[in-house]
Amino acid sequence: MTAEIISGKQTAKEWRARLKVEADELKSKGVVPCLTVIMVGDDPASLSYIKGKIKGCAEVGLRSELKRFPASMQEAELLEVIEQCNADEEIDGILVQLPLPPHISEQKVIETIRPDKDVDGFHPINIGRMVAGEEALISCTPQGIIQLLKAKDIAIEGKHAVVVGRSNIVGKPVGLLLLKENATVTYCHSKTPDLSTFTRTADILIVAAGRAGLIGADDVKEGAAVIDVGVNRTEDGRLVGDVRFEEVKEKAAYLTPVPGGVGPMTITMLLANTIKAAKKRRGLL
Repeated sequence: MTAEIISGKQTAKEWRARLKVEADELKSKGVVPCLTVIMVGDDPASLSYIKGKIKGCAEVGLRSELKRFPASMQEAELLEVIEQCNADEEIDGILVQLPLPPHISEQKVIETIRPDKDVDGFHPINIGRMVAGEEALISCTPQGIIQLLKAKDIAIEGKHAVVVGRSNIVGKPVGLLLLKENATVTYCHSKTPDLSTFTRTADILIVAAGRAGLIGADDVKEGAAVIDVGVNRTEDGRLVGDVRFEEVKEKAAYLTPVPGGVGPMTITMLLANTIKAAKKRRGLL
């Protein structure tokens, strides 16, 4: 068996075409959704991610703006900038690029963003609404993972999904979204003994541990769908996932590559959240 590759680029392209139609409809009503991105410091990786987000906005017809500040910016100053964006009715989505300098509390920053403008889906109110099964702005990477599975018509209901990783950004929320889709979900993490005992039982395996090459062929059930969320840079500069791609592709039925898998869908779900926020704030949903 050789796995069918789940192309995040292709799925993102299809999604963005639909989002452009939505944006054009809003534009005909005088509404151009606006995303404001705030960056503190000059981390090259963060800047690269931001450029992808701004490019995505332009592609589907959204307005975007970047507010850049030095790494020396104080927490109180950043919180004031966020409050200004909260009060600006022209801004529909606010995204503060992480990570932040160590003297700034990421949690305090996240909680300062208005929940209805929290297009990253990190605010505790949005997380709580998601847990309760209520309408919310949902974290972009977990949303993207679900949409990648659906794009390939991979059955979720009644399947055993194993999530390796328990971060607030990916692991925890993607497990909840899989549960909402009626999967039976098992969470694993760095303290899980004999990880393979669990991963080998997964019909759907989501790997978001941030450890290069953690999962090999012996850790995967024959015919599983494997979603690799890891992005790790090797000593020679290559980007690799948490899954040993060449091994696992000979055993899994479906597999995402790194890069070109989950990443493009993360940005695409950010665009979808921005449009959703714009519609909701104007009573158009």
